[in-house]
Amino acid sequence: MSEHILAHLSSADPVLGGLIRAVGPCALTVRAEVHPFQALARAIAHQQLNGIAANSILARLVVSCGQGAFPTPQMLLSAPVATLRAAGFSAAKVAALRDLAQKTLAEVVPDAAVLHLLSDEEVIERLIQVRGIGRWTVEMLLMFHLGRPDVLPVDDFGVRSGFRAAYGLRRMPPPKVLRAFGERWKPYRSTAAWYLWRAVELKRAGRLPLPAERVRLPRLAKRRRSAAARSAHSARRSRRTLPQGPTPRPRRNSGRRRARKA
Repeated sequence: MSEHILAHLSSADPVLGGLIRAVGPCALTVRAEVHPFQALARAIAHQQLNGIAANSILARLVVSCGQGAFPTPQMLLSAPVATLRAAGFSAAKVAALRDLAQKTLAEVVPDAAVLHLLSDEEVIERLIQVRGIGRWTVEMLLMFHLGRPDVLPVDDFGVRSGFRAAYGLRRMPPPKVLRAFGERWKPYRSTAAWYLWRAVELKRAGRLPLPAERVRLPRLAKRRRSAAARSAHSARRSRRTLPQGPTPRPRRNSGRRRARKA
């Protein structure tokens, strides 16, 4: 990791600078040799599972479908659903894997060389077309497989927890607030995110430094209602505040009373 990047982040943000000094050099590694199909298939396997369980399922997939190697998209599509279920994939994950394989063959999911020609947002828009693949998963691909330097996964629980710990906040920062605050880390937000993950580890070990200064989070302007929305809101409030008259007493059945007199 370039000393220039760490110097830039430390100068732009003293709190992050203190965290960088406490952690030491950045060890963010990129696995550029892995095809996006394999990276996304592994991500699907890891969803809602711990690493040991997910790796066991992937190992069974390699044996049953890939003949000892990670299966190709065509191998995965040719495998019976029962074989994929026997490996440990849920029905939803089987559907996601098969959709990933189909979209890889259709070149919706291309190889890394093609993805390198696209911007971060273009890669995200393209890959989230795959069933079961969301923005966070693609952001991990951008950081750890495509080596993009300026990715800030603001929805990541670990990043938000690390920010809360490192900056001495009482509450978890909302994603939009974290995104606005992180503008100062450009164009190296991937490195900043890596250090925020490490902040969680330092806190657990009791070695997290106190923030170098008090931080004020940006205040985001609330969206103003349109004229139609304001009018509807006023009408609802008026109906709620109108004085209510006395409840009318039910009228008696005069016909029955006349019948009794007769």
